[in-house]
Amino acid sequence: MLINSSLDEVRKRENSFKVIHSILKKYGRKNFYDLTGLAGGFNLNPEDIDLLETYAGPAIFESQLQRAGKQHLGGEKILAFNRTTAGILATILALVKPGHEVIHYLPRKPSHPSIPRSTQLVGASYREFDDINDFKVQENTSLVIITGSTMDHDIINQDEFSCIITTSKSKNIPVFVDDASGARLRTVIYNQPKAMDMGADIVITSTDKLMDGPRAGLMSGKKEIIDLIKTRANQFGLEAQSSTVVSIIRAIQKFSGERMLEAVNKKHEVYEALKDDIVSVRETPTGIMIYADDLVQELRIKGIDTDFTSADVSCVFAALLLRNHHILTIPAVGMPGASTNLRIDLASHDAERIETDYIIKAIIETFSHLGEIVNYKSACELILYDDDLT
Repeated sequence: MLINSSLDEVRKRENSFKVIHSILKKYGRKNFYDLTGLAGGFNLNPEDIDLLETYAGPAIFESQLQRAGKQHLGGEKILAFNRTTAGILATILALVKPGHEVIHYLPRKPSHPSIPRSTQLVGASYREFDDINDFKVQENTSLVIITGSTMDHDIINQDEFSCIITTSKSKNIPVFVDDASGARLRTVIYNQPKAMDMGADIVITSTDKLMDGPRAGLMSGKKEIIDLIKTRANQFGLEAQSSTVVSIIRAIQKFSGERMLEAVNKKHEVYEALKDDIVSVRETPTGIMIYADDLVQELRIKGIDTDFTSADVSCVFAALLLRNHHILTIPAVGMPGASTNLRIDLASHDAERIETDYIIKAIIETFSHLGEIVNYKSACELILYDDDLT
């Protein structure tokens, strides 16, 4: 194996940042293409700068946050976090008792690791499932979590969404929707209602996913529940600071969903051009994806076997794509536990200035390069961990 631990995942991520630094220094920002769909940013107005203080900022921005957050998510009260993961942790700390249970439905396993990890921290048990027939609450179920869109953009069926909420409500169990990217994918591309409008008690979204906000979490929910969560967030320093809060507000104000809708046509063009060379390529709501397992199978079709894991192979592919073509995907910079499936998101801001022909050529050439080195451990380790190759 090439990646054996969370420490290796961190090393890989740190090395990718060194590669990105080299690209930016040598070629400039215009020749670097972040197609993760997670680029985000701090798009502040000039008048915002003087208010980025510990107390003045919150005093001014809080009312704006409430208005903008309710516009985007619905609900009674809004709360901002330094990360979506922080919001998930604060919610579980506030609502789940030791010895009780969290159950989680998502369109396709596995869960984002922040959910089972947070559950473990409070001493509760955890069950996840992706078959609606398996859904069953128990006497000690403290919280039901629904994922609206998975890390790989699998979208929940609206009828299943409604069924889980109805069943949970009948047992007086609060429903928390992890709508990290789903708050936009579900509503803009699939015309589903907002989670709060479907009866959820709490919802959280990531303000850098398919919108131009910071890497942060925006939560909405019923006032009494949000107040409980806010108490926990403040106790553990999980709340967002002024610069993040105002950046969330500005991102919501600028968000339209138009770029996502334009990506639907662009992804078809890329998919059609790739499907003959890479038969397992799939379409996502706003781009294309190759599952890590399928990437290994693609190599076998070409007569290349490897002893490395599918995660190893996908991460090497992502590292090559970054080094040689300056295209960033999640496996190159993902946090420990993040998906290693290779996704190109054409709703990313940088997708507006990169030609589809360049993306197609880059993927085909990278696959060929991968086949040449995939059975040479030292070469793969250099690609993943040695920034001197930039």
